[in-house]
Amino acid sequence: MSKKKNKIQKTLVEKILDKKKVEYEPMTFPTQASGDTQELVNDGSEKDGYKIYKTLVLTGNKTGPLVGMLPLDKHISYKLLAKLSGNKKVGMVPLKDLVKTSGFEHGANSPVGIRSLHNYPIYFDTEADKADKIIVSAGKLGQSLLVEPHDLAKSVEATFGKFAVDEPEA
Repeated sequence: MSKKKNKIQKTLVEKILDKKKVEYEPMTFPTQASGDTQELVNDGSEKDGYKIYKTLVLTGNKTGPLVGMLPLDKHISYKLLAKLSGNKKVGMVPLKDLVKTSGFEHGANSPVGIRSLHNYPIYFDTEADKADKIIVSAGKLGQSLLVEPHDLAKSVEATFGKFAVDEPEA
């Protein structure tokens, strides 16, 4: 009689990174319900000294959907991202349209997963350009990956540019 191993199954994102030979370290975070979404239970924007990055799905008036990757403790500058992406305006995709647009639920969006499903342009804030490693979603709630940002950016054909700010835009 064979015993099933009680092992966390690899996500689509991990399988894609394996295929592209991008090294990563799986990480897990507890989650909790917050209104109609699940969110990480985390006491900060870092874990083990590495910054956690959020994957924002936006839409531009010229490009249509696009993805912005920025540190959890930063705010997005719509003006800077619009300029970087060749749009006049960008805005968040409404939560009700998120799964339809990205293929992932709130809290599980990953640049790797989105790139595998759609050919949306992907942008990493310049802070990632200076980091040794960053933490990003593995495409499933509570599962994340510690990864070298340049390897990750190359695998999703991302562009680096400045669009993360300390204060929200007025």
